[in-house]
Amino acid sequence: MTTTIICTVACLVALGLFFAVILYLVAQKFKVEEDPRIDTVEALLPGANCGGCGNAGCRAFAEKLVKTGDLESCFCPVGGNEAMAKIAAALGMESVEKEPRVAVVRCQGSPDKCVRTNVYDGYASCKVVNALYGGETGCRFGCLGLGDCVSACSFGGGVSINPVTHVAQVDQDLCIGCGSCAAACPRGIIELRARGKNNRRVYVSCVNKDKGGVTRRACTIGCIGCGKCAKVCPFEAITVENNVAYIDYTKCKGCRKCVAECPVHAIVAENFPPMPAPKPAEAAAPAAAPAAAPAPQEQPKA
Repeated sequence: MTTTIICTVACLVALGLFFAVILYLVAQKFKVEEDPRIDTVEALLPGANCGGCGNAGCRAFAEKLVKTGDLESCFCPVGGNEAMAKIAAALGMESVEKEPRVAVVRCQGSPDKCVRTNVYDGYASCKVVNALYGGETGCRFGCLGLGDCVSACSFGGGVSINPVTHVAQVDQDLCIGCGSCAAACPRGIIELRARGKNNRRVYVSCVNKDKGGVTRRACTIGCIGCGKCAKVCPFEAITVENNVAYIDYTKCKGCRKCVAECPVHAIVAENFPPMPAPKPAEAAAPAAAPAAAPAPQEQPKA
């Protein structure tokens, strides 16, 4: 009995050693050497794992930076230019400074401007509602207000649903421009734009592609695609396509002529001082002096 136990244990030990050697040889054969710079770059990243860089976490982003060396098209929105400069120094490259971005909500469909036509009482998800029907209002392009963007935001409070307007709103002080909310919105009304000088931005807060008359019936502040803003823009920053205007922030200089020209007030100018009051019309020219009365003619003598 004792001999059987000893033989069994010896066989198990021998098998264990045999398979251990096999596993070691296989591991050595297929071993992948990892660049130690990946750990260095990952340590310089903020570790948010938000996906704002377009990769599945900071580790994947670090691997891409080391393998491709592409610092021009790769950017960490959380760490910003400071983190990218440190990474560039660690990799022996030159960093490319980029303008910070912020999310903007291109919809103003509050109840006083966009009348509710029904009430949805199903599962609270913008994706579900968008897949089922047009939503609670007559606008099939506007914000659904159920908070998919809020859940997607990795930085608490960056996005919220305004309790009065029922439209998503962005806290520009908390938003780091990762784009998670924009990716989560099924209507595509959240856009990443440059923060702009002094944090000032001008954009069309509407994405309704219906014709002007249909848009006006659905929302009193929706873009009607009239093109007046494009005509008045001195920098050719505005285009009208599919019945809705769009402002290219790379061309816009913030003159706000389009804001004053828009007949439906669909263009938003954020963080600008109040526009100067229009100059009063010049005083009318004084009326011409009345002509002198003709001298009385001399009466002929009798």
